[in-house]
Amino acid sequence: MSLVKGVIFDESVLFVEGDFDDKNVSSLKPGVESLIKTLFLSKIHIGIAYSIKLQHDKVSILKRIASLYSLHCFIINDPVNEVVLPPWCDNQPGSIIYLVSSKKEFLLTKFRSYNWLIVVLNVGGESGSESSCDTLNIENLEELPFTICRLNKKLTGNSFLTVGYVMKPSRVEDFAKRGAFPLCPTQNGLMFVPLTAKLPLSSQLKDVDIVLHKATDEIVSVEENKFTFTQNMQELQRYLDQHQDLCVVDPLINIFPLLDRLEIQQVLLGLLELNTKGGYLIRGAHFLKVDNFREVDFAAGLADAGLSLPCIVKPKVACGVGDAHKMAIIFRVDDFKNLNVPLPAVIQEYVDHSSTLYKFYVLGEKIFYAVKKSIPNADILIKSSTGNDLKPLEFDSLKSLPTAESVIVDSGASNKSIDIKLVTDAANWLRRRLNLTVFGFDVVIQEGTHDHVIVDVNYLPSFKEVPDDISIPAFWEAIRNKFGSIVSK
Repeated sequence: MSLVKGVIFDESVLFVEGDFDDKNVSSLKPGVESLIKTLFLSKIHIGIAYSIKLQHDKVSILKRIASLYSLHCFIINDPVNEVVLPPWCDNQPGSIIYLVSSKKEFLLTKFRSYNWLIVVLNVGGESGSESSCDTLNIENLEELPFTICRLNKKLTGNSFLTVGYVMKPSRVEDFAKRGAFPLCPTQNGLMFVPLTAKLPLSSQLKDVDIVLHKATDEIVSVEENKFTFTQNMQELQRYLDQHQDLCVVDPLINIFPLLDRLEIQQVLLGLLELNTKGGYLIRGAHFLKVDNFREVDFAAGLADAGLSLPCIVKPKVACGVGDAHKMAIIFRVDDFKNLNVPLPAVIQEYVDHSSTLYKFYVLGEKIFYAVKKSIPNADILIKSSTGNDLKPLEFDSLKSLPTAESVIVDSGASNKSIDIKLVTDAANWLRRRLNLTVFGFDVVIQEGTHDHVIVDVNYLPSFKEVPDDISIPAFWEAIRNKFGSIVSK
């Protein structure tokens, strides 16, 4: 037996239920395209085999799918011409899975002649033949990735680890397109499978060694500092509470500080212990919490908090809800009264930083950074306003950040080089303080003082600014090391 490297779908498992040659059924089963996409992005070879008698409209559907994902689509029973198998097919037993409907079991003898491992999808409430050394049975298409992982683990004596991940589809696709979620084992022995709501969660987690999640994708609502998660996430949390030996990247309790801008600002106050006499300072931004914009003496409050105008106003809730990224830059005290930023809010120091933002990514013990354009200095913002009308500059930080690229920047403004050792020390301090495996934070360097100011911290960022050939292996290593630290306890 060898590791599974390819899957061939028989056309009988792809179309909606009915007889596999039913001429009235010409639509794909729900979940088929999603599964093919998962396998495609997981670096598994995929083929589609169909009967020479299959009606034209169904063949057209299969060829569309094959074209979309660059799959091999071929006739399996041509009586005249020799079957042209995909080039990645070989005679190593078990390396290729042939997925076929239980209604086509009478053809299994032919399929076995290719040394393929036959996986039978039971359809129509029927039970297929009993599993054997070269035949397995599944009840749902979504079971296939877990079947592949079980086969690979069995072959290697469980030296591989299965990582079950849960996050929103767009994020999954972003990571998967960059090769971060392969179903084929990574060089350090990880296999990634999606946790799906279409199967009982407990049955999936029995095959999982590590859970990777982006819980902020699963937030439904926030009321009075209480986060409500999706049913699937709540079920996952209950399972984890009952199976505390299961490795999680990272426990929900560890990411909670990053969901609250006030709490993370208070955490950042502890950075002062890293500062040494004569060196540059690393710190969080000065801040002030407000519960309303009308009854506060902002002139006094800002001064007491070490703040001055302009300043930036952010919702206290950092993520997970639609308006968590609705912000404003304020130039005048009077403008707080009619401000359209969700409450409670955090007023944060606006740091002049020559439009340069340093994005740091912590992947286990590895630390990377990238440099990006950012909001321009206050004087540039003021110059770019219409006339003397300094209205609040409102924006959504996920969509329309007012970067320096959209205004005229003073070419004389410059920023000295960043103190990498200082920020690396801060990254390691944050990793220990928050007990997180994968997170990111943004640093700006204040003009004049050269203070290194951390203005944002977030969990499981995309780290797409770091080249994939560097960041993805570090990501895998961080996950594997997290598992190792749990096992060694």
